[in-house]
Amino acid sequence: QVQLVESGGGLVQAGGSLRLSCAASGSISNSNAMGWYRQAPGKQRELVARIFSRGSTNYADSVKGRFTISRDNSKNTVYLQMNNLKPEDTAVYYCNADYGWRTFWGQGTQVTVSS
Repeated sequence: QVQLVESGGGLVQAGGSLRLSCAASGSISNSNAMGWYRQAPGKQRELVARIFSRGSTNYADSVKGRFTISRDNSKNTVYLQMNNLKPEDTAVYYCNADYGWRTFWGQGTQVTVSS
């Protein structure tokens, strides 16, 4: 069992920045991928960004050039740097750990971007 705890969410004005953190109770170096997803009210959960074990990344088109995902295996932590935030980025952001044999989710952190 791996527990994921997100932090760093909050209220920010459009154009501002936030950095989300996801601390894992277990080793993330053993994961296939770590990712950030988000879910806005009335919408399905969607992939925001993902970083694979060898360091490659992929992003949703809507956040490319604005968000950056990174990982620190020594701290078992994954980050999401979010710049130039837009009101449409408002959502609950969830951390995800894919170990292949099982996937784990955090409880989420709210990000609200005001116009």
